[in-house]
Amino acid sequence: MKILVVGRGGREHAVVKKFKRDGIEAIFCAPGNPGMHEATLVDIEETQADQLAAWAKENDIDLTVVGPEMALMAGVVDAFEGHGLKAFGPKKAAAYIEGSKAFAKRLMKKYSIPTAAYGEFDHTQVEDALAFLETQVMPIVIKADGLAAGKGVVICQTLEEAKQTINEMLVDASFGEASARVVIEEFLDGEEFSLMSFVAGDKFYPMPIARDYKRAYDHDEGLNTGGMGAHSPHPLITDEDYQQALETVIKPTVDAMMSEGLPFTGVLYAGLIKTADGPKVIEFNARFGDPETEVVLPLLETDLSTALLELMAGKDVEMKWRSEQTVGVVLAAKGYPAEYVKGVPIKALDTLEDVDIYHMGTDVVNGECVTNGGRVLFVVAKGADLAAARAKVYHEIKKIDCDDLFYRGDIAQLAESSEASLN
Repeated sequence: MKILVVGRGGREHAVVKKFKRDGIEAIFCAPGNPGMHEATLVDIEETQADQLAAWAKENDIDLTVVGPEMALMAGVVDAFEGHGLKAFGPKKAAAYIEGSKAFAKRLMKKYSIPTAAYGEFDHTQVEDALAFLETQVMPIVIKADGLAAGKGVVICQTLEEAKQTINEMLVDASFGEASARVVIEEFLDGEEFSLMSFVAGDKFYPMPIARDYKRAYDHDEGLNTGGMGAHSPHPLITDEDYQQALETVIKPTVDAMMSEGLPFTGVLYAGLIKTADGPKVIEFNARFGDPETEVVLPLLETDLSTALLELMAGKDVEMKWRSEQTVGVVLAAKGYPAEYVKGVPIKALDTLEDVDIYHMGTDVVNGECVTNGGRVLFVVAKGADLAAARAKVYHEIKKIDCDDLFYRGDIAQLAESSEASLN
């Protein structure tokens, strides 16, 4: 079998590693990154849909997995299907569940899927948006409607800050076309968690719960990032919470997409929050989450390529998951998510033992691994419980020799203590 993975980050590296562990030899990644030693890199950008499909056709690719949201919104899956190729991911129209926050909110409202109360406004409705803010309770959440690389969400603590954010997004176009429309949402308080599911039409197969950490520094301080770490499972989310999320969010959303004539095939990611009224949706993504994928996929016992092909063929699939637990820590370039430098050597990676190292932003220069992004590496350890996994990952990352990397020291710390108290 020949498999192509579209993307270049840690999420795609996790998918590549899973295929390699399943015994797949011919793995390609477009464009990939030099740290993906398990794959042959293909020099085509993620959003070049027609070029990717033509290359896959010419090279007899049996299955393609599309990683990033920009590729989905560029119609990569549509292009592949147009060439008679199998690509796992939603078509562009279905990917709007992530590509437009307003679309997702309207869908949830129409089908009574629990989420925060909201209003939506475009760049011609600035005064209406400001008037709406006057009626709301602070803090409040303002989101750019379109894709903004995970940065188009602002939690405003005061009315003044909220008004400034509206002007920046709608008037100054701070996120370009992505903020030509905004969603203003009620702020929800509670424990956040991520629930991903393999979906094909009206069938879905949920994965174990994960929890990621968005803020740059310990104790959730600093700016929002693409994610500084994650763990699976989340001891503060009970089996009852999990089942309730499946019944009130995942199944109704899968059914809603069918009813709208937008059947979803791919990974449906629900960013959820546990409130006093049960789980509510913060956001939907139309693909594997990052960094959640890196801590969830290592727990999948089932052969991934077989499962995806059977799922796409409409067959029932049995997904088996390991009982182990995982903790992952991101090593980022100093200064991230603001200004940072590239090209700093990373040494001693080969001294780490019994962990997975996912390359998120690295390059190879003169045979040496160097930094080449904001989030650089993601190290993940498995253990019998979160405490064991956490101890292992922090022990191993201390071996990495690089003057320009930092990481949070509290990933899974609260979860570990919660786990202990529950036991």
